[in-house]
Amino acid sequence: MSSFDEREGAFEKKFVLDAEQEFRVQARRNKILGIWVAGILGKTGDDIAAYALEVIKSDMEEAGDEDVFRKVKQDLIASGNEIPDVEIRERMTVLLTEARVQIVDEIK
Repeated sequence: MSSFDEREGAFEKKFVLDAEQEFRVQARRNKILGIWVAGILGKTGDDIAAYALEVIKSDMEEAGDEDVFRKVKQDLIASGNEIPDVEIRERMTVLLTEARVQIVDEIK
């Protein structure tokens, strides 16, 4: 195998690992977001984990964060908790950073 082929293989592996890590980061962010929203919705006990799982699953509808945002926004409105869009989006950004740190720490 040539050194070019070895480098190409290494880049492909890194791409796959980076994509897997980013998927884990997004899922972790969605879990933490779900826990935050569950608290606002007044959920307790096992209902918190169940709701967080719903938020994680909502990210499978389309690429990007809009499906997750839409789910939590609709749930908040339905419960009478109208939080401004900008606050939800800011929370999502902060939690993405937090999730990234958690995942990186787990890898170390």
